[in-house]
Amino acid sequence: MGLLRGLLSIPLAPVRGTIWVAEQVRDEAERQYYDVGTLRRRLEEVGRARDDGDLSDDEADALEAQLVARLVEANRRARERGER
Repeated sequence: MGLLRGLLSIPLAPVRGTIWVAEQVRDEAERQYYDVGTLRRRLEEVGRARDDGDLSDDEADALEAQLVARLVEANRRARERGER
């Protein structure tokens, strides 16, 4: 039965490989998107841009709100994994 199952599942191998690659890409994208260090640096950059007059207060507030929301989510994910 194992040989038959193996032979019948050969056509699905490319699909499984594609799914695995897609999962790896997704995981890496999420890791980068929720990277705490990157988020903190970006918050500092927004603060500097506001101070330099490159961003209006409204633009800076909107960016900061988005970054803080991602930072909160990153911390929640870390707690769920037992990292913090």
